[in-house]
Amino acid sequence: MMLLSLLSGLIMGAAVLFVLYRWVIPMAVQYHGGLALLWHDVIVERALDTLTRTSRPQRILKAVQTKATVGDPQSVITAIDHFCRHREWAMNVGDEKGSILDSVVNEVSPVTVLELGTYCGYSTVRIARLLPPGACVITLEFNPDYAAIARQVIKWSGLEDKVQLVEGASGDWIPWMKEHFGVQAFDLVFLDHWKERYLPDTKLLEECGLIQKGTVLLADNVICPGTPDYLEYVRNSPHYNSQYYRSHLEYTKAEDGLEKSVFLGY
Repeated sequence: MMLLSLLSGLIMGAAVLFVLYRWVIPMAVQYHGGLALLWHDVIVERALDTLTRTSRPQRILKAVQTKATVGDPQSVITAIDHFCRHREWAMNVGDEKGSILDSVVNEVSPVTVLELGTYCGYSTVRIARLLPPGACVITLEFNPDYAAIARQVIKWSGLEDKVQLVEGASGDWIPWMKEHFGVQAFDLVFLDHWKERYLPDTKLLEECGLIQKGTVLLADNVICPGTPDYLEYVRNSPHYNSQYYRSHLEYTKAEDGLEKSVFLGY
């Protein structure tokens, strides 16, 4: 009898924990960006990494390989969005802000694009699938494990001919862009890497002549986690015309947004 009671208690406890993990806590934190990041990006990720002995990027890749069609970029995007909304949150730009990214890419119709922060290649695929013939994305990723996954995701989408993925620190690579890639300037720069690097990398791009009149900077996560120094710079500089696109932190209801800044020249 005691054994049955103990077993029943364990099953009940496990059920309560599952409900808390799967529904209650995610619902409770979805309106608070800081709590959402703490829960999804620290607690849950570390727990699942330990339990599954895989990384979140590896689990995203598996979702792509299981659900997406080879050579179909939209199916890759859909597979990742479904995984992140229904299985496990991840720090992609996401479907809601991704639609804003799409509209900016279509508006600019860039030939040369620089993406700072590849992660698993989600936004790289979103951008590359909309580029005109002959255009390309140069995407920088500091973490070699993320870069390895991103290469496979990009290849699965069939867009590897439009993407050059570079591993390393943005501060090291930006001064070599012209020499290494033959790029004179970028039409579009998408900032989605370490938030404290937004401002110094923007100034470095300016110093290296990689931003020209008409270049569009599009910065993600300017509210959550936030980039106050970057926003102060582009919003108050006479060399930029900036516009804020209000949205939500990826796959939550917490406020976040994208800042679009058009370089006006000197």
